[in-house]
Amino acid sequence: MSEKKMTSSRRHHLKSVILQIALNWLEEEKKQIEEAKEAYMNENCPAPDLNADQAALMELAKKIYAQIDKIDDERYDVEAKVQKADKEIEDLKIKVVDLVGVKKPALKKVRMSADTMLQALLGSKHKVTMDLRSNLKQVKKEVKEESSEAVGDWRKNIEDKADRKKMFETS
Repeated sequence: MSEKKMTSSRRHHLKSVILQIALNWLEEEKKQIEEAKEAYMNENCPAPDLNADQAALMELAKKIYAQIDKIDDERYDVEAKVQKADKEIEDLKIKVVDLVGVKKPALKKVRMSADTMLQALLGSKHKVTMDLRSNLKQVKKEVKEESSEAVGDWRKNIEDKADRKKMFETS
């Protein structure tokens, strides 16, 4: 069996027919919703008799306010239930994320000098250098020149120290 391709004119015609049917369905649905609203309003909210005296109108106003209060209480209760359910959903989402765990991507080593790292963090406007050696104080080493004889012969060192000791004792 070979499949025959549909011509573009046939396809456009079928598409327009389907759209017309869908449009008719939407119109019928709107009419049904309007009729349902009217039926509900006629059943639950009868038209008030405005030809009555002032006392009857005051009584009617009190009934309407009582119904408004009742509806507000119900609305508040429903909102509280919805908020509680939303919070529970968020908590469950957090638990799911905790149980599954967050997978950390494998990080790659990047060779970056301290200067380029600071420039990346602070931006190109800030000129910061991390040349620590340039900030160090220059110190010159003093080399003691010792006689090679004093290092080699320990007796001479002792004699020199004894002479110093005598100097301090005599004075």
